Amino acid sequence: MSTLHFPTERPFDVACLGRLAVDLYAQQIGCSLEEATSFAKYLGGSSANIAFGTARLGLRSAMVSRVGKEQNGRFLLDTLRREGCDTSQVQIDDQRLTGMVLLGIKDQDTFPLLFARENCADMALDADAIDEAFLARCRALVITGTHLSTPTVLAASRRALDIAGRHGLVRVLDIDYRPVLWGLAAKGDGETRYIGNQDVSRHLQAQLDQFELIIGTEEEWLIAGGVEGDLMACLRRVRECTQAVLVVKRGPLGCSIVEGAIPAALDDALTVFGERIEVLNVLGAGDAFASGLLAGLLRGKSLAESAAIANACGAIVVSRHGCAPAMPTPAELDHWFSGHRHPKPDRDPQLSHLHRVSVRRAAWPELYVLAYDHRSQFEDLARQAGADAARLPGLKKLINQVVAEVGRDPGCEGKLGVLIDGRIGEAALHDATGRGWWIGRPIEKPGSRPLRFDGTHSLASQLLHWPREHTVKCLVFYHPDDATALRAEQDEWLQQVWEATRASGHELLLEVIPPKDTLAPGDTGEAVLRAIRHFYDLGFKPEWWKVGTMAARHWQALDALVQERDPYCRGAVILGLSQPLEQLVAGFAEAQAPIVKGFMIGRTVWAGHSLAWLRNEIDDGTLQARVAADFRRLIAGWRASRATVANGEEVAA
Repeated sequence: MSTLHFPTERPFDVACLGRLAVDLYAQQIGCSLEEATSFAKYLGGSSANIAFGTARLGLRSAMVSRVGKEQNGRFLLDTLRREGCDTSQVQIDDQRLTGMVLLGIKDQDTFPLLFARENCADMALDADAIDEAFLARCRALVITGTHLSTPTVLAASRRALDIAGRHGLVRVLDIDYRPVLWGLAAKGDGETRYIGNQDVSRHLQAQLDQFELIIGTEEEWLIAGGVEGDLMACLRRVRECTQAVLVVKRGPLGCSIVEGAIPAALDDALTVFGERIEVLNVLGAGDAFASGLLAGLLRGKSLAESAAIANACGAIVVSRHGCAPAMPTPAELDHWFSGHRHPKPDRDPQLSHLHRVSVRRAAWPELYVLAYDHRSQFEDLARQAGADAARLPGLKKLINQVVAEVGRDPGCEGKLGVLIDGRIGEAALHDATGRGWWIGRPIEKPGSRPLRFDGTHSLASQLLHWPREHTVKCLVFYHPDDATALRAEQDEWLQQVWEATRASGHELLLEVIPPKDTLAPGDTGEAVLRAIRHFYDLGFKPEWWKVGTMAARHWQALDALVQERDPYCRGAVILGLSQPLEQLVAGFAEAQAPIVKGFMIGRTVWAGHSLAWLRNEIDDGTLQARVAADFRRLIAGWRASRATVANGEEVAA
């Protein structure tokens, strides 16, 4: 039985106090930080990584720190909130900037770090602003070593520890020793993990009796104990200062846990062996370890069981780029412990897929999407009207305003979306971004068969410039009975789409339309279903499917197929193909399977009205009123089709 006793029935599992900063990770692997040319932005800071990691593992976590009143601070708060972490105890500093770190990956042993933390916000954490009532609602408090290093943060940490002691929280220290943050290394030497210093050792030892659980690497135990080169002597010195449970992280060897007396040799302690893994990046491994350990302990698991979870979390993270975003989910750990360990986790397709889809994501349980990503069709309208094509970008911005207006209607909040291209619709696309709408953006060259990309041969390089909230929409004209060579060529281009979106992090909507001249008489969805099954056989698992109206039995078959192949799929939406509005609404009634989340329809709503506008037969206001009326009719038809089933009426097969 562990000596750790966590209080029960409190609203929060863990509060994490300490560093909250932006990590800028070099995207070039194998070069020095000086030679790096581009960086990925992530949440960082050891305490913040633990808050993030425990939230991702399903704990009710909270962050206690301080950020600047600026863009980086807002980015960090948004990132924590999206992961489910409480940020009510993060102070806002209007005088200091949020801390920042530049990180590189030179090789498996070299990870240069440059800390930009001079007088940063989290090092000005105000002790007086720490809320006792909030901490009293938590089960554990985690503090990392940096926030013991200066008088200001030491005062804040001591106040939090005193409160936690009075209210029975288990107090946890992750030593997290960074010599540069204690002023012991040159400012550019963030990589060095250990420099012995008796002043630091004595300072740490004076704090150790405030903790019930202490976590550290072998080097960190050397600084805590202060006996140079003798790990066991350091642990004995620490034991003189505290009766805490001591966890020694041993890298690939796993970890050893000491309760009570220090054994003669570390291997005599409870030792839980590590995972065999190929290392890409050790940065963040300790934070993942702490997250996994706490996730186990706070759910009542033993120290050994919790350490096994911790080892797995650390192993998975060292194989990935970044710290916080690399943290695993419970679904990943279930997969890992079910016999699917892999020395290169990102080479396991299922684990990589779970890492994308089992994290918290914006919820879209229902979607009403107005599609005006069309390019050739708008250009055809301009030619038909004898109008200057230069008017088309303004037309798409007018349609944006329609979506904004309809979005204010009752019941539409959180359900509106748009499909807009980045060529004719570039201005409209920028205008739509950041509004909270679902946004899709096409990549296919209009009308291409076999599939080609619009304006590039390198989709991956194009996606580098897309906001992450843009979903990649790829329309492919595909029939499963196409000639072998055509089908193989289409599959090869779709493989590029799949790999590019997996690398970029963008969601993928795959729109499947069999050309009319390929369909057998009376086909009400058979070809689409066969094509989707084929794409799953190839390993493609897009977040969204977009297909035309089908018979009810085919929607049910699609639902069963998706549940079998990818239960994390966001859903399917109905496309329009310029069908009359009444015909589309009739098709909605067929689509009652749970997989169907809504529609993405365009020309039915705006084509005729846009032609009249281009001919100068109607003004801007009339155009918008007519498009809005038809969009609302479509939404009403969708809702009516759902209400009909809810009332128990039959749907025609």
